[in-house]
Amino acid sequence: MRLAVLGGGGFRVPLVYGALLRDKGKPRVEEVVLYDVSAERLEAIGHVLRQLAAGHEAPPEVRITTDLDAALRGASFVFSAIRVGGLAGRTADERVALDLGLPGQETTGPGGIAYGLRTIPVAMRVAERVAALAPEAWVINFTNPAGMITEAMRQVLGDRVIGICDSPIGLIRRAAAALGLDPARVSPDYVGLNHLGWLRGLTHQGRDVLPDLLADDAALRQVEEARVFGADWVRTLGALPNEYLYYYYFTRESVAAISGQTRGESLLRRQDRFYATVRARPGQALAEWDRTRRERDATYMAEARDTAAAGARDAADLEAGGYEGIALALMAAIARGEPSTMILNVRNGAAVPGLPADAVVEIPCAVDGAGVRPLATRPLPGRFLGLVQQVKAVEQTAIEAALTGSARLAVAAFALHPLVDSVATAHKLLDGYRARIPELAAVFPGRAPAG
Repeated sequence: MRLAVLGGGGFRVPLVYGALLRDKGKPRVEEVVLYDVSAERLEAIGHVLRQLAAGHEAPPEVRITTDLDAALRGASFVFSAIRVGGLAGRTADERVALDLGLPGQETTGPGGIAYGLRTIPVAMRVAERVAALAPEAWVINFTNPAGMITEAMRQVLGDRVIGICDSPIGLIRRAAAALGLDPARVSPDYVGLNHLGWLRGLTHQGRDVLPDLLADDAALRQVEEARVFGADWVRTLGALPNEYLYYYYFTRESVAAISGQTRGESLLRRQDRFYATVRARPGQALAEWDRTRRERDATYMAEARDTAAAGARDAADLEAGGYEGIALALMAAIARGEPSTMILNVRNGAAVPGLPADAVVEIPCAVDGAGVRPLATRPLPGRFLGLVQQVKAVEQTAIEAALTGSARLAVAAFALHPLVDSVATAHKLLDGYRARIPELAAVFPGRAPAG
């Protein structure tokens, strides 16, 4: 099989290739084609992959290209992990919001909307080329904001595009481990949108054991989300929230916590150093990548942990792996017909009551050789449903804005978001993002009507 990786010069691509090296099932990926707009970044990641492959028997062949069509032809699977505007765009996503007193985060709140607005037109062009050149391929979307981008791409690719995220499985893994259970032997009741969901139940041997976890102070202290949100709050919710709900439940604290360098600014500095080092000393590519990766992982969502005095990330979390494992498991389930249940970003249908049928939701799904089937969920209580409905309305407004180039709808997407406090602020957000991000300015060249 051939796997095309879009955004192939991205820093996390070696995680995917490392998972492929460990995969011994049949059929297996025999060729990986890396596509990126940056030949320099592709060359650097190519050095890392060649060093990763050293000593492995018959590793997947790696080919690099800056030609999208060449990457897609003959692909059985496409991993889409593009970052329109690069990390410089991410720093603007965060900083423009922070300068207006709003949470500065790349996928949640204003930053996530800005990221989606400039990414959707590019993602749609990718979808159209996949449909033309590899119509039987499955597209696994890593690109954030994953739910919004997947929902847009569905307009071209239908059920053959699936969004993934490692936050839910990480939460489930931590909850099961805190109870001394094997994560592979529990069934999660998880429901929501990408970066906006809750673990409401955890069934083991026919019994929901989540209430046992919520009642146990010592066990809860082993779960990073419980340390960040506080035991009292998760008990009040009766659920464990996805880590990104920190920006909704602790909005003021999240803004105050980022007083210096943002996450994007930190990553930009580290990754610029990585690519420069590899360019100068290509023989050290793997060692430099591994060192930079460990720094990156250890500082993930550090502002939330620091504010809550939740401590450093657990070593087991750092070693457990993330989205690359989910992507490979999804690919194996489809290609080999190995039945599996996974939490994925898929079309809702009737699975989550209260949301539109065409909305992409993040829920448990049955996966096998026939594809992906969302599993029905229990209705969300009002304290969760209202937030999900509002954010989904924002996502769908942003998609329409990006597809039509309507600055008016872009302002509406910002203004309707629960983390944005006024329509006037929404106008300032769009103006600020257009001033700093050329790719977004190209989508919305005209000003929105005032008021």
